[in-house]
Amino acid sequence: MADINPSGDARRPSPKALLELAERETQGKLKVFLGMAPGVGKTYAMLAAARSLKAEGIDVLVGVVETHGRSGTAALLDGLDVLARKPVSYRKRTMMEFDVEAAIARRPKLLLVDEFAHSNAPGVLHPKRYQDVEEVLRAGIDVWTTMNIQHLESLTDVIERIAGITVRETVPDRVLEAANEIVVVDLTPDELIKRLKEGKVYLPDNARRAIDQFFKLSNLTALRELTLRRAADRVDEQMLEQLRQQGIEGPWPTSERLMVCIGSDENSESVVRVAGRMAAAHKADWFAVHVRRVDRDLTDRKDNRRIEKSLRLAERLGATTSRLSGKDLPSEILGYAKRNNVTQILIGRSGAGLIDRIRGRSLSGMLVQQSQGLAITVVAPDDAPVPRPLIALPARSTAVQAAAVAFAAVAAAVGIGLGLEQVTPLPNVSMLFLFAVLVSALRFGRWPAIGTAFVSFLAYNYFFIEPRWTLTISEPYEIFSLLIFLVVAMVTGGLAGRLREQAASITERAEATQTLFDFSSKLSAAPKVDDVLWVVTNQAASLVKGKSVILLDGAADLEIRSAWPPEDRLQTPDWAAARWAAKEQAAAGRGTTTMPSARFHFRPLVGSKGVFGVLGVEPAEDIDALPNATEAALQSMAEQATIAIERTQLVADVGRAATSAESERLRAALLSSISHDLRTPLAAILGSATSLRTLGGKMPASDRLDLLVTIEEEAERLSRFVSNILDMTKLDAGVLETRKDAVDVGEVSRRAAERAHRLSPKRKLAIDVPKDTPLISGDASLLEQVILNLLDNAHKYSLPSSITRIAARRSGTSVALTVTDDGSGIPAEALGKVFDKFYRVGGSDGRAPGTGLGLSICAGLIGAMGGTIRAESPVQDQRGTRIVIELPIAAQPIARLSS
Repeated sequence: MADINPSGDARRPSPKALLELAERETQGKLKVFLGMAPGVGKTYAMLAAARSLKAEGIDVLVGVVETHGRSGTAALLDGLDVLARKPVSYRKRTMMEFDVEAAIARRPKLLLVDEFAHSNAPGVLHPKRYQDVEEVLRAGIDVWTTMNIQHLESLTDVIERIAGITVRETVPDRVLEAANEIVVVDLTPDELIKRLKEGKVYLPDNARRAIDQFFKLSNLTALRELTLRRAADRVDEQMLEQLRQQGIEGPWPTSERLMVCIGSDENSESVVRVAGRMAAAHKADWFAVHVRRVDRDLTDRKDNRRIEKSLRLAERLGATTSRLSGKDLPSEILGYAKRNNVTQILIGRSGAGLIDRIRGRSLSGMLVQQSQGLAITVVAPDDAPVPRPLIALPARSTAVQAAAVAFAAVAAAVGIGLGLEQVTPLPNVSMLFLFAVLVSALRFGRWPAIGTAFVSFLAYNYFFIEPRWTLTISEPYEIFSLLIFLVVAMVTGGLAGRLREQAASITERAEATQTLFDFSSKLSAAPKVDDVLWVVTNQAASLVKGKSVILLDGAADLEIRSAWPPEDRLQTPDWAAARWAAKEQAAAGRGTTTMPSARFHFRPLVGSKGVFGVLGVEPAEDIDALPNATEAALQSMAEQATIAIERTQLVADVGRAATSAESERLRAALLSSISHDLRTPLAAILGSATSLRTLGGKMPASDRLDLLVTIEEEAERLSRFVSNILDMTKLDAGVLETRKDAVDVGEVSRRAAERAHRLSPKRKLAIDVPKDTPLISGDASLLEQVILNLLDNAHKYSLPSSITRIAARRSGTSVALTVTDDGSGIPAEALGKVFDKFYRVGGSDGRAPGTGLGLSICAGLIGAMGGTIRAESPVQDQRGTRIVIELPIAAQPIARLSS
């Protein structure tokens, strides 16, 4: 959107901002409770805050609130005035809608209107509920409302790509932008999914379907990010409005806001594209501005077309475009930046001449000088020539180059000395030659400096010692002066050259030390072998400023496991050097006496079990041997890499050993339990069958019947053990199929009690399940198996004369089923372990009966049905155990998601 703004006083409050403020003062204030998805607690938070205002004496009216059967939300309505809804007939159905006219006539201080994006039934005042709210706001009544981020109109296509659903009920962005306050009701995706599974958002059947279709972790994470970003953008806009109303100048560093200056040059489009990429990377708002000087008439059509083309490009890339005019371009640009809270300005490199750039008169230079708290980025085009120094010396110098520079320095000293003698007598011309020696020493080192000193000695004698233009010395003191000059020059040059060499050595060591430090810090954080190898190759390549490769032992030979830059093959000499280094445990290849023709220098990786690989480096520079500091750092790197690789291998071995030990422990526990607990019924069956076979004809009929009953009971007991093992196997494999039927808890409890009575006819059972207990959603056969396991467990840990009780009660949106015994109870430290596989609480004899699978299977089956299970102990008089199962109430599925 283009905007033509004349220059003005940036310190004066914005007239537009003041007019918007005056207009808002006549309307009610809108507060939106915004969430990422249904169930995060928007309505709950709105009602809780409204109750606090009600307690302070504020007139609060509930226009419309949807509780969706959530008891906690419904409880917050107690004590609040609730507006009667308006009945609307539509297609032979009566729908209850929000009564806008009644709400305005009632004129409360605060009105609560839930579900901002709701679509009204045909026949009411407005088709959308947000339009009802706008009507109420125009009447001067404050409104609080709730809304999910997916209902924002500009995000419908994004939501469809993220969640795969089409949102039908939307609210225009302008409505949310006009809100006086936005409250983000936030919840982590994991916590929301947990609430959904517990039946706190939807009824159980609908909750499971919602998890499968909409409430996925990836969907909720994306929706949460959209919610937080939109709220942050709104807060930023509100801050700008308030600061403009108060006339406070920016920038205010709350978020990145970019501005690009567009000129008439050919590189403007390139600068605009760079700004667009930076804004996208920072997810920032940005502006494109063209400033025209009022004392210059821009009549060049080509320049005009170029400016308009750049502005249109900026608009397509998402920028807000503006055209400004003024006499002082830097002041206009900086004033606009302050008014719009710009934090960074991008401008193309100025086309000013050399003199203007030196004087700082280029536009970019003046912006840098005058800006305060702003970052100025100067963008150069890709084809812009790179300025080079007038005198460029090579990074590495040869003896010929050193000699040439030495002679040039001496010649310059002679020329300067002869020239100065024409102006004034020079008693200390030797200082010029000393300067030439120092230049040579600092540039090329000690020996070139000594050579320069000797040449200076000859030149000084020839040009400045009488008789001139000869190497003859007429006065004895001149000989002494020349000798002193030669000694001083050689000593000075030597010291300067040595200082240069030491500085270079220190720099080299510092780089190697920094590389090792970076290497150690990254290596310590690498959890896997591949991560360690990547760190080693990357840092080794950085150390030698070239390439690196790691080869590890493979099935038959060394194999390339990592390289930087990525490489998957080596030349034949490199393979030969690598194999030799691994075999002989010594360095080989480039820079060594073994196979020096190889491109890479290889060092072995020697661990506690011998050599398991080699590290190779190829320096970028063509050198015969690595510098001492680099070689030491490379050796240290190889040793650290060896330790890190062995560490990761040991961690993996420890993990495998722990897994193997745990598997062995579980196998031993299972075999121990099965061998003991299956042997007892098998022995009883075998003994009874043997007695019937050998003595059947001689035994009374009652005894034969008792033996047959024993065989039947023990066979059923054996069948139950086997069934438990199969159920646990299915649970571990995740293949257990469960039904979602409406189940009568009382009927299932009675069937389980009858089976338990056949197994233990002398035990007493009591069932307390009221007739009005709601049906639960679950699998009747699995629930019966759970209750039977719990009864069997209760009989094992309680006295034969005690009573085991089964009870059921409604608890919110679920039914709580309990099985209580009068046994010795469960120790407090064991309450959290009783549902673990093979865990058994010891009895008075120190050994627990059973396989330790019963309660674990119960927990798995209840979890598969969408319920929860827990143990409570003691129950009464420091005795007894109660197992509490909560299962969701069965209900019809809902038609759509709502907040």
